[in-house]
Amino acid sequence: IMVQGYCVKCKVKGREMKNPVIKQTARGGYMAQGNCSVCGTRMSAMMSKENAEKAMKQGAKKSF
Repeated sequence: IMVQGYCVKCKVKGREMKNPVIKQTARGGYMAQGNCSVCGTRMSAMMSKENAEKAMKQGAKKSF
């Protein structure tokens, strides 16, 4: 399973992200940004460092 997040348009939790990009926030946290696999809306999900590293190993792009 790739990165999952909440889709605001579909109103579904745990929706899989297409083309996730892992970013580091200004306060040092991690977040994934991508598109909803169903409707294509932009999604974001906050995550821990462990989950961010796990997602990058599974193929998510790193942008920091």
